[in-house]
Amino acid sequence: MQRTLQTEQGDGEVRGSLSALALLFLRLGVTAFGGPAVHVAIMENEVVRRRRWLTPERFVDLLGAANLIPGPSSSELAIYIGYEAAGWRGLLVAGGCFILPAAALTAVIAWAYVRLGNVLQVGGVLYGIKPVVIAIVVQALWRLAPKAVRRSWGLACVGAAAGVASAMAVSPLAILLGAGVASIAARRGAGHAGERVFGAPALATLTGGAAASAPASVGLLTLFFTFVKIGAVVYGSGYVLLAFLRADFVDRLHWLTESQLLDAVAVGQVTPGPVFTAATFIGYVVGGAWGAVLATAGIFLPGFILVAATRPLIARVRRSAAAGAFLDGVNVASLGLMAVVTVQLTRAAIVDVPTLLLGVASGALLLLTGVSSTWLVLGGAVAGAVLRSVA
Repeated sequence: MQRTLQTEQGDGEVRGSLSALALLFLRLGVTAFGGPAVHVAIMENEVVRRRRWLTPERFVDLLGAANLIPGPSSSELAIYIGYEAAGWRGLLVAGGCFILPAAALTAVIAWAYVRLGNVLQVGGVLYGIKPVVIAIVVQALWRLAPKAVRRSWGLACVGAAAGVASAMAVSPLAILLGAGVASIAARRGAGHAGERVFGAPALATLTGGAAASAPASVGLLTLFFTFVKIGAVVYGSGYVLLAFLRADFVDRLHWLTESQLLDAVAVGQVTPGPVFTAATFIGYVVGGAWGAVLATAGIFLPGFILVAATRPLIARVRRSAAAGAFLDGVNVASLGLMAVVTVQLTRAAIVDVPTLLLGVASGALLLLTGVSSTWLVLGGAVAGAVLRSVA
């Protein structure tokens, strides 16, 4: 049965049916390139601005909760949105529709990788997508940054410090926890807190290498539970995920080479949807089709469980002054992380005059017309392919 969401202002109803959730998150799962920061920006545009399923305040509360629990934050945000819109059925539908298309595409790439010995070449497409991605993230930062400083210079300082710490390669988990504690101190010192803002973890990098044969002695149960463990404890960006994967699959189990591990992270980045579908790639390389299924289930299962367990607590968090201040700090720190990522990615995305023009045009369309980010990403892919073909 369809579940109705009341806006916090009490001025209307927002409806989110299972079919609407399925269509939205299937589309995002197929077209949401660019990593977690872009996924968050697209979801905010779709469910807050265009469909008005959530208020901005509720959206950033859900995002703050997704940032606080381990696992892939953008996938968990999709799961939270589904749970908010249609209960446990929405939880399963939104999460599954966002994750499965990317996992299926990653499995196909892994099959080609094992058979052909190289990673799918999509340089022209990525060439056009990257500047559009930058425009999407910059637009989200531009719209939400004022909320970080309004009435609270303490929170503004927390966000700036988080950005500096991120640039110095401090652990994202340490940054978020430290920002939460600092925000509590700032609230007690100033007597009030700033507005909530949203952000996202940093993005993974793209690398490549040569394929190698998978070891014969791979235990599927060991593979599954290893990914369950990673999904239950890993925080932060693809850099953090890479560290966990290397410790388990290269150093401890010796199932992957360094080159294969980097290829897995690359495929997770170039495919749409969650970067954590790198697990699907690894599962296929070391254990075939069943390995891909079990690896995907293992790394995402903890997220579904954690969302179901923590979502009822979000309202209590908002009513608690200390917990609310902690969440404010986490959110503004996430915005700082997002800003650092944007600067880092801009150097790689804006490489010549055509990419500069693509980025500027995309930003102008977002600000002036409110066009869907998904169409901009698709347009960027087409433009990139055309530009590379005529170059």
